[in-house]
Amino acid sequence: MTWVGWLAGQAAARDAAGLTRTLRPRASDDPVIDLAGNDYLGFALHPEVRAAAAGAAQEWGGGAGASRLVTGTLALHADLEAALARLMRQPAALVFSTGYHANLGLVTALADRDARIISDAHVHASLIDAARLSRATVEVVPHNDVEAVVARLAAPAPRPPGTSRETPGPRTLVLVESIYSVLGDAAPLRLLAAACAEHDALLVVDEAHGLGVHGAGLVASEGLAGLPHVVVTATLSKALGSQGGAVLGSRALIEHLVNRARPFIFDTGLAPAAAAAALAATHLIEARPELPGLIRRRVEELAALLGVPAPDGAVLSVPMPSPRAAVEAAAAGAAQGVRVGCFRPPSVPDGISRLRITVGAGVPEEEWARATQVLLAVIKEAIG
Repeated sequence: MTWVGWLAGQAAARDAAGLTRTLRPRASDDPVIDLAGNDYLGFALHPEVRAAAAGAAQEWGGGAGASRLVTGTLALHADLEAALARLMRQPAALVFSTGYHANLGLVTALADRDARIISDAHVHASLIDAARLSRATVEVVPHNDVEAVVARLAAPAPRPPGTSRETPGPRTLVLVESIYSVLGDAAPLRLLAAACAEHDALLVVDEAHGLGVHGAGLVASEGLAGLPHVVVTATLSKALGSQGGAVLGSRALIEHLVNRARPFIFDTGLAPAAAAAALAATHLIEARPELPGLIRRRVEELAALLGVPAPDGAVLSVPMPSPRAAVEAAAAGAAQGVRVGCFRPPSVPDGISRLRITVGAGVPEEEWARATQVLLAVIKEAIG
């Protein structure tokens, strides 16, 4: 089969299954109420964040200009890393150009053929890809199943060919998210951290959907920040309203990543505007501690209205009867001025198509009230 024929067949199969995705550019003055994105605190359009981004672009230019190990490390990067470490109560931080790169860089710099990875079944695609690229032995455990993690940690790990039984076991990483991106549920971090400490494993926690929604993040709020066996990754593109990613942990870990993390070494540094915007947003999180409470109130009210369980994070997940029903419901909401996410296989870890509603603090009360009524009507129509 030719490539043209193969691509046409792939497109036809996607369309028949209701899984075709398209890009829909939006204008800067888009009037639709956005409950699909991840700007949890409304900082992307905050005047201080916008001014910081514009000022950095004027001062530093459009890009960092090089890899951070050449000339691409700016004073802005150092300031942002210090602010993130302070906010999230970690010894040190390292900023990457994306959250995806932060996860890729961390896992592939720590794991290799001599390592073992125990991964929650619902982790983000970036952690899945990182585990695959690391070439470590990967063991996937059921979602949020602490007993399964403990059982895998206690079981003898596969050893590379040619090693004796006296050879120390492989380094082990446990991959989880603090708040999961589709179902919005929290990981049992204290139990997982205790299990990792007992078995000399490293717990890697992706705080992409915890930072901001839970203030300094769930790791900090659970009293686990700064522990040597707990490492945190984060994105700057959600609650911080910018772009980029970060790894937070010990200074020894950060030094190792600077020397070994390929997505850091061979990538251009984060653009000045993005770094300055994230820095301003980091200060705003510290200055506006009431915002997570507003998100919590709205989450609980909307969950009760729709008759679904309230999540631990800001993502409200509503199961749909089919991929096509999810698409049609999302389209109906957009037609009435409310945009929500539409997640279908393979983006959903449990294979169930869902509407994914982002509950943010940046939507004015009047718009929030209108959006909830639109969603109630649309979802009732979709599920009968």
